[in-house]
Amino acid sequence: MTGSKSRAKPKSAARSNSKGKAQSGQKLHPRNKHQGRYDLQLLAEKSPELTGFITENPYGNLTLNFHDPAAVKALNRALLLQYYGIAHWNIPDNYLCPPIPGRADYIHHLADLLAQDNDGVVPKGKQIRALDIGVGANCIYPIVGSREYGWSFVGAELDTVALNTAAVIVEANPSLKPLVKLRRQPDSMDIFNNIIKPGELFDLTLCNPPFHASSQDAAAGSQRKLDNLNRGKSQVKIRAGKSPVSKPDLNFGGQNSELWCEGGEAAFIQRMIGQSRELRGQCYWFSSLVSKKENLPAIYRSLKQAGANRVETVAMAQGQKVSRFVAWSFLGKARRQKWREERWLE
Repeated sequence: MTGSKSRAKPKSAARSNSKGKAQSGQKLHPRNKHQGRYDLQLLAEKSPELTGFITENPYGNLTLNFHDPAAVKALNRALLLQYYGIAHWNIPDNYLCPPIPGRADYIHHLADLLAQDNDGVVPKGKQIRALDIGVGANCIYPIVGSREYGWSFVGAELDTVALNTAAVIVEANPSLKPLVKLRRQPDSMDIFNNIIKPGELFDLTLCNPPFHASSQDAAAGSQRKLDNLNRGKSQVKIRAGKSPVSKPDLNFGGQNSELWCEGGEAAFIQRMIGQSRELRGQCYWFSSLVSKKENLPAIYRSLKQAGANRVETVAMAQGQKVSRFVAWSFLGKARRQKWREERWLE
C-alpha cells in the first residue's frame, strides 16, 4: 500500500491494519491523474462547453462558479473526456455529481490493496471483477476502474432513473460496453442479495454509502455546503494562462437513496457487513467508504462479530477533505493463494 503504516490496530477486528492517517492538505494517490491544480484552459480547449462557465474576477484571475450545478457537470464532462476518453456523459438534474479526483483515489487505493497480495503488482485486465454498490447515474467508479486498470464492473442500483442513465453512458462509450454491466437491486434492504449470483466471484466490492440518517439531515448538510460556498470556498482561482490554485470537493444534487437511509452511514455499512458474511467465499475484498471516523468503532465491532479474517482501514485525503475506506475479507491464507493463482496470475 502507498503511505506509511500505523501500528494502532482496531482491537475489535481480527488481523486489521490502519494505513496511516490522512492529514488535511495531503496529496492524492500517486497514480491519480488529477494531481495538482485544474488546468481550466486546457480542459476548455478539449471541451469548449466549459468555456461558458469560466469568468474573470476583479483581480484578473479566471474562476469557475461552483454555485452552479451546471458548471460542476460541465467540469466533470471535461475531466472525463480529457483523462478517461469518455466522450458521452450526462446525468439528470438533481442527481449526484461527484468530485472525480476523490472517486479516482478510492479506485487506486483498492488497486494497491490487491497488489499487496500480488507481490506488489496491481492485477489488471477484464478477469478482475469489481462490484459497485450504488453505481448511481454518474457511473464514475466503473469508468475510472475500467479505463485505468481494464477491470470489468457490475454496477448495482436501486433507483431506476439512475440505472437507466448509467446504461446510456455505458452504451454511448465503446470503451465501457464490454467491461461494464448493470443490475437493478429490487429491495432497498438488500445489498448483495439479488445482485451477486450463486457461484459468481468478485475480486473486490466498493461502495459510497448514504451519508445521512434522514432527509432532514441531508437538507442540513446541503445548507452547510451552501454556507461554505458563500464564505468564499467555492472560488477556483487561476492566473491567466495557469492552473487553478485550489479544487473544491463538493457534491451537487443527490436523490434520497444517494444521500440518506435509516440509521445513516453506520447502519448501512453494518448491514453490508452482515450480508457479506453470507457471501464470504465469493469475494476477495469487500469495502466501503466511511465518511465519519466516529463510525469506525461500531464498524470494527460488526466485522469482529461477522468473523472477518482480515480488515484494512485506508486513509485518503483531497485538499481539506479527509476520508477513508474499510476493506474486509473472510478468506484464509490457502484460499487467498488459490484465488490469486486462478484469477490474477497470467
